[in-house]
Amino acid sequence: MKTIALSVLFAAVIFPAFTSTVSAEGRTVVGRISRLDPAARTFSVTDGIGTMWNFKVGEGSGIELPALKVGDRVEVTIARATPLNMMSAADVLKKGDRVTVVGGY
Repeated sequence: MKTIALSVLFAAVIFPAFTSTVSAEGRTVVGRISRLDPAARTFSVTDGIGTMWNFKVGEGSGIELPALKVGDRVEVTIARATPLNMMSAADVLKKGDRVTVVGGY
């Protein structure tokens, strides 16, 4: 009976609290800029395992595209909650998100 009670407690209280905390986190991608289109305000980052992440820099984001170049190693941080599995194929970077150059070639 104690096992059932503990299972119910976990399912009702602990599990929802845990999943709520995890899903509220932002996401960070580290890799090299593989494509950059300042006119379209877009760029792509290829991470260490070869996955390409596409981003569009939103107006008012504070991210300076002219400071970036293909080959820069960057850390892209989306500060708001994102899906647990991955960011969308073309995330729009907004105020509070950031792109930090962490090294070139």
